[in-house]
Amino acid sequence: MTMTDPIADMLTRIRNGVQVRRKSVDMPASRVKSAIALTMKEEGYLDGVEVVEGEGPRATLRLTLRYDRDGVPAITQIDRVSKPGCRVYRTADQVSLVRGGLGAAIITTSKGIMSGRKAKELGVGGEVICNLF
Repeated sequence: MTMTDPIADMLTRIRNGVQVRRKSVDMPASRVKSAIALTMKEEGYLDGVEVVEGEGPRATLRLTLRYDRDGVPAITQIDRVSKPGCRVYRTADQVSLVRGGLGAAIITTSKGIMSGRKAKELGVGGEVICNLF
């Protein structure tokens, strides 16, 4: 069975892993998912990102979730913005701060997948993938 929105599946796996306080979550790997995960790690929402080669033809992407000393997760909310049925694009001027700068937006641009803050600095816009807080 084919999946219509693998990025939404990735975000849902992260959301579910955080809710049950899992140390890490696994999912099928792809270059786009790896780039999104690395951006989340750069922004401080994940502790680790690694690609695990499996026995089958597909590799697995393993994300290590971040928690503080009290067990509070770094990700409290994660929302998919641009969906396959309704794409959302923003120019560099329109890229807004998430929760007044406390959160992060992940945007795919012509220069790769990056945070909204970095896209605004570089002066590039693109498709808004998700918002994190």
